[in-house]
Amino acid sequence: MIWLRAFAFTMALLPSGAALAVNPDEMLDDPVLEHRARDISAGLRCLVCQNQSIDDSDADLAKDLRILVRERLMAGDSDEAVRQYLVDRYGEFVLLNPRVNDHTLLLWIAAPALLLGGLLVLLVLGRRRTDRPQPGLSADEQAALDGLDTPAAD
Repeated sequence: MIWLRAFAFTMALLPSGAALAVNPDEMLDDPVLEHRARDISAGLRCLVCQNQSIDDSDADLAKDLRILVRERLMAGDSDEAVRQYLVDRYGEFVLLNPRVNDHTLLLWIAAPALLLGGLLVLLVLGRRRTDRPQPGLSADEQAALDGLDTPAAD
């Protein structure tokens, strides 16, 4: 029973790990600016972890980026200006949701195109299977089989 309680306690603590990524010393005193910083940080990729936002990451670079976002907001930059500053500095890879433009168009089109292409291939292969003649005996073979005398069972 003790192990079950320990397991439940551990599972309850797991979701709170992301909340610990932003340290209290990083937070801004102004709640409006802090909310804007959190919104921006949630859309920025940690360049170390790569599958987490900088808000969720404990990496040193993520902390530096969180501080940089807050500094830019305190300097009076708009949300889009902060994002653009980071894109100019680190490239579009820093955005968790890349923008649709000329050099990311392939990224946006490739997955649906591959999915549709795969479905088309499956459809064509499925039709080929149903168009084939079904294996079986011809009329002559069936007549020869019917004409055979089978020994009677005792």
